[in-house]
Formats: sequence, structure tokens, C-alpha cells
Amino acid sequence: MMRLPVIGSAFLLCASLATAEPLAGDKTYDMLFRTGTLDQIDRDAELVYRREVSSALNPDMGPRDTGDIALSFRDGDVAVALLEFRQDGKHRALGNFPASVGNPIIMYFYETVVRDMAEAAGGSPFYIRNRVKEALIEPSDIQDGQAVVAGKTVTTRTIRMQPFAGDPNQDRMQGFGDLELRVTMSEEVPGWYTSFVAEAAGGDVYRSEVLFDRLDGTP
Repeated sequence: MMRLPVIGSAFLLCASLATAEPLAGDKTYDMLFRTGTLDQIDRDAELVYRREVSSALNPDMGPRDTGDIALSFRDGDVAVALLEFRQDGKHRALGNFPASVGNPIIMYFYETVVRDMAEAAGGSPFYIRNRVKEALIEPSDIQDGQAVVAGKTVTTRTIRMQPFAGDPNQDRMQGFGDLELRVTMSEEVPGWYTSFVAEAAGGDVYRSEVLFDRLDGTP
């Protein structure tokens, strides 16, 4: 199995982005949930992401849910990707997923946004989840750009979604009506995903960010 180099935690999106181009709904989904994104990662290595959360409606959410998300592997008849939340020396298992399907960090991101919105603003998590799922298969604009990861500039593609645009219940969503989800991906970043961002009211009501931090290899 190919061993990828360790990439440090420094990450910065460049200010200039190319003009967005339209992407059909099925292409949007295929890009967001790309298969094979873990195939070239050593099974003894570990992908680490950093999650930062803030919520004006529920201030306790930030200190409770800010921490590292580690993805490791367990081999067997079918390779399994394990997600684990780490904070202040404590570890909590988040779930097991078939590694052949792709990187499950994207499912973690969406599910935590659904949970956070339901907890902070009220409303049905089933309704919220369904609107998010619909956004994943709608036509979108994809934006080419660049990011700096550990001092190295990489090319990126970003998809932006607003799952509640035009929703008749927008005014009852406690500031989440304009929720925007942004997923940034790069061929040059292990695991495919560079960052995930969810913002409501430009981040004043809610912001959740999951950034690729590093790939920890074996000694």
C-alpha cells in the first residue's frame, strides 16, 4: 500500500477563487461522496481533522463539541474505517464504516450539522435531514481555487449549498434559514476533503468547521 507523507496542520484558503461553473445534481452528489478516497492511505496511518464549533443559541455547544476527529483503520475480510472524537485526552467512538466506500468524515459533518440545528433552533431533525439530503442532489456551482496546507499550495474545488433557500419555514428557524454548507476538496490532500464549513447568519448564529489537519503515519 502506498504510504503518503505526513501533512501538517497549517491550512489557509486563498482569497482569490476562479469563476464558478454549474454542476448537475448527480455530478454534485458523486463529487461530494466520491468513492475510493481512502484506497491509497496506509492502513496503519491515521487521518486527523479538527472541528471548531460556535453557537449563539447554545453557547455550551462550542466547548462540548470542539475537538479532533481521528479516522483509523481495522483490517479484516472488509477493511473498516473507524471515526473517533478526541478532546482533552478523552476518546469517544463515533462509528464504523466500510473503507472501500469512501471517507465517512463527510457523513459526520452533515449529521452533526443536522443535530446541532435541531438542538439549537428546535424543529424536527427528520425535516432538517431531508432538506440537507435534497441539497446534495440538486444542481450546484463548483468553484475552483487554491489552499495552503502545511506550506504547500494545492488546487481545490468547493461546492456551496443552501438547503433551506426558499423554504416556507425559513422565518421560524431561529436564524438557520440561510444556512450555507461549503465542502472543499482536493486531489492533493489525503482523504480528498480539505474542509467543511456550515454557517448560519454568516456565522453569527452558528458556525461549524471541520478542517483536514494531518496524516499521521507509522514510525
